[in-house]
Amino acid sequence: MSSAIKIENLYTDGACSGNPGPGGWGVVICFSDRAVCELGGGEKQTTNNRMEMQAAIAALEFLEKSGQKDPVTLYTDSEYLKNGITKWVKGWKKNKWITSAGKPVLNQDLWETLDKLNSRQVQWEYVRGHSGDFYNDRCDAIARAFSQGKNPSLQELPLSNLNVSEITEVSSYKTLQSNSVSTQIPTSDLATMDINPNNTADSSDNMPREFRVGQLGNLIQSLRIADEIARKRYLITSSELADLMDINASAVTSRGDNWVWRNWIVSRVRREGNQILWQLERVD
Repeated sequence: MSSAIKIENLYTDGACSGNPGPGGWGVVICFSDRAVCELGGGEKQTTNNRMEMQAAIAALEFLEKSGQKDPVTLYTDSEYLKNGITKWVKGWKKNKWITSAGKPVLNQDLWETLDKLNSRQVQWEYVRGHSGDFYNDRCDAIARAFSQGKNPSLQELPLSNLNVSEITEVSSYKTLQSNSVSTQIPTSDLATMDINPNNTADSSDNMPREFRVGQLGNLIQSLRIADEIARKRYLITSSELADLMDINASAVTSRGDNWVWRNWIVSRVRREGNQILWQLERVD
């Protein structure tokens, strides 16, 4: 790659119909000269989390083949992916890929690949899904197209932007030119917080100890219920999930398809009529 042209940002996303079901992944690679490069693919039977991970793997493989040593930022709307590679993977490796619950870590094969590709060169950032971010939305469109068995029509990245001796499979890398779109990314993690103005630390501190102990008891009961839901792989609605988390139902649906709540990954599975169904997965 020319020293004057560098990879600045990597955007990744995954999609799945049914979870498990047909899936797809998409990547947008942004260069310093405002050119962008797209990657994508799909699988007939997979999960949303595996597609999120596959997108990141493809992006990091592209970065590795480019030979670039300068820092880049990888944006993902999957808290499962971001937390897994930046936090949880260290403990998983130490425990020989067994969770604290004594079960094998899901998607170990992809986590091992990601762990080998990841380095201090990569800064992982969370971007809220379906929030109007152009490149995140573009990744989502690519991923969903592949999950539906479509083959998006994309142009190849000009060879002048690549060092062909380092990137041999140039024909598999696609490009979409977009020079007028802002790349401002909301990196706040506010979407991962429990949104309940009546549960602030200040208001709790002013309550009698007996009341606070009672609240803790209620919390433990809720966590036990969440564990049971995850263990039995029950599907619950948005309103039921909101009751479990003690937040407004709108705060559930606004968080995207995959996010983290305490010790669980919360994944959107499907829609039945007017109801969105969710699944919890214990990950610590």
